[in-house]
Amino acid sequence: MTDNTENLIATLANTMEPVTRAAPPLVLFLKWFCCALIYLALLTFIWPPRPDIALKLHSPLYLAEVVALIMVMISSGLSATALSFPDLHQKRWLVFAPVIPILLFVTVLAIEWLADNPPAPAPVHSFECLQCIILLTILPAAGMLYMLRKQASIHYYLAGGIALIAASSVGCLTLRIAENTDCIYHLITWHYLPMIGFGIIGIWLGRKFLKW
Repeated sequence: MTDNTENLIATLANTMEPVTRAAPPLVLFLKWFCCALIYLALLTFIWPPRPDIALKLHSPLYLAEVVALIMVMISSGLSATALSFPDLHQKRWLVFAPVIPILLFVTVLAIEWLADNPPAPAPVHSFECLQCIILLTILPAAGMLYMLRKQASIHYYLAGGIALIAASSVGCLTLRIAENTDCIYHLITWHYLPMIGFGIIGIWLGRKFLKW
């Protein structure tokens, strides 16, 4: 029995090949985030910023909304990459990173809702914005899921859901900078509430593509 065990150990040691060490969550996130920034830059040629963007960036509420949305994107991306490790890379706090940015984002939207008096005129379109955000989300979502698929996540439901929130925030950010409207009802209904739906879809995608 001892000889068989020693032979097995010797065989495994001789046939074992080196395994590439997995990159930490921050490195994985930076790869995705840099690609997302390049993607956003390219999208500005298709959807240029709204004509009054310089003036809007001096509006505290608009600036707070955009910054909070960027924070949601960054924190969600970090959380998703941490969830791709079985032990969360011993950085459990990264999983909860989106909580404060999401609460901040919701707070900013609530303040904008209360401040929208008299209400800003609604654009003539509605569902078209959701269609655009879906199209803009596909590439960042595919990139994130492809990257996470190479990991060994056991938290694939949560990883997929948060990954889709991060990806959809890229689409929301693009349209918020490009679309010339400040109707908060329109923004919440057709831009931001669908992010919840993206998260639910991400849970299903995580089960389908991230399980191993």
